[in-house]
Amino acid sequence: MEIVRSQRSRTNTPNDSVSTLPLYRYAPQLEVRLEDFEVFAMDRLRVLKGISDALARGKRPEEMENLVRDLWKANMRHPEASEDVNKDIISHFVLRLVYCRTEDLRKWFLSMETALYRYRFLLGSSEAKRALMEEFDLPCKAISRTEFENAKEKLEQVARSFDQPLPTADAIFYKVPFEEVPELVAGRRVYIHKGHAYVAMHQVVSLVVTQFRSNLSKALILTNRKWTSTIREQEKDRLTPIVEALSMSYLGPDYSQTKEFGEISIKDLDQLARSSFPLCMRHLFDKLREDHHLKHGGRMQLGLFLKGVGLRMEDALAFWKAEFSHKVGAERFDKEYAYSIRHNYGKEGKRTDYTPYSCQKIISSTPGVGDHHGCPYRHFSEENLRAALGRMGVGSRAMEDVVDKVRNRHYQLACTLTFEAVHSSSCDAGINHPNQYFSDSHKILQPKNNNAA
Repeated sequence: MEIVRSQRSRTNTPNDSVSTLPLYRYAPQLEVRLEDFEVFAMDRLRVLKGISDALARGKRPEEMENLVRDLWKANMRHPEASEDVNKDIISHFVLRLVYCRTEDLRKWFLSMETALYRYRFLLGSSEAKRALMEEFDLPCKAISRTEFENAKEKLEQVARSFDQPLPTADAIFYKVPFEEVPELVAGRRVYIHKGHAYVAMHQVVSLVVTQFRSNLSKALILTNRKWTSTIREQEKDRLTPIVEALSMSYLGPDYSQTKEFGEISIKDLDQLARSSFPLCMRHLFDKLREDHHLKHGGRMQLGLFLKGVGLRMEDALAFWKAEFSHKVGAERFDKEYAYSIRHNYGKEGKRTDYTPYSCQKIISSTPGVGDHHGCPYRHFSEENLRAALGRMGVGSRAMEDVVDKVRNRHYQLACTLTFEAVHSSSCDAGINHPNQYFSDSHKILQPKNNNAA
């Protein structure tokens, strides 16, 4: 796969000769525009992150099938239908490069791509499934009619134990070495005879997915070796910055400018902090009020958030000055701190209009001693987290759910559950940005406040 800045030439292989569900064995021999390299990867990343959120929420298999179908349709269709397969393959290999770099990244990508493959396989036709099995060259063989009749009673027992329809005379079963279908064996969902599992057609997804996961796991290790030995250095001025940024990409709306609720005033901040700030920002706000000071990381995280929710630069300067003056004095504030606030609003330096931090950026930060920025769900002790959630009004049952998600490192889902507990309202999209939390909270609370008035 060659990356170019000019137009991308199309593959010489017609799309109809490629399986709708590719094997991803080899990188495509294509020229890919640099813009497509990044855009295709981000589109696929939206699909994988949607799957990750749904799995963490415990969605049922039938719900997952519908979700994957919708996510794929929304994000992975190419304007030219003939290019759909190319986009699929290119985006997979780009993300393989992005996520090969650390063990944690590999583990996440392997799990999500395997889940995606599972549900895409299940959504395919019987003909497509059989064709894919042949392409995989799976270690399985369709059983004969005689073998079926000899094993029919056992196969029916297995079907009954899981409330599955009883196998009929035209049912297709495959004989597979039992070690190739560990999840079916572990769940006692197959009949085993002489070292072979008898796998029904509707169960072959387990065999396919096991093979896919094994192949991808090995490929990620090889890709990591290529990345560290040659690619990273060769592409340091072109692809490397994109690759290193993609795993941290925020895929939601731009909150650099407030659009929905207009401006907020200093006098409203305390009430808004209690009602509509996510825990990360509420903690920073409370610490600022308490200590009259925040280190640079905290000032950036909270300052850009306040900018995004609608605090004008003049009010921001007045707000920070009023707090910091208690500790450092007004003169020192003007000399050492005011510039960075104007800089965040694009009024100094390169005049860049800085964007509020996303959850992904906040979670990945590493607060030091005396710092208060970062993600409380990741960086707080369990005792401190429980205390903070209690102050937000999270009940005991919801708190246990939040802590459980934290233990499993689902920090954004923990924040989503906090939002739902505080607002008594569902948030199916999940929380991906502190300013989204504020925006969604405001949408819920504003009508209530208007009715109360």
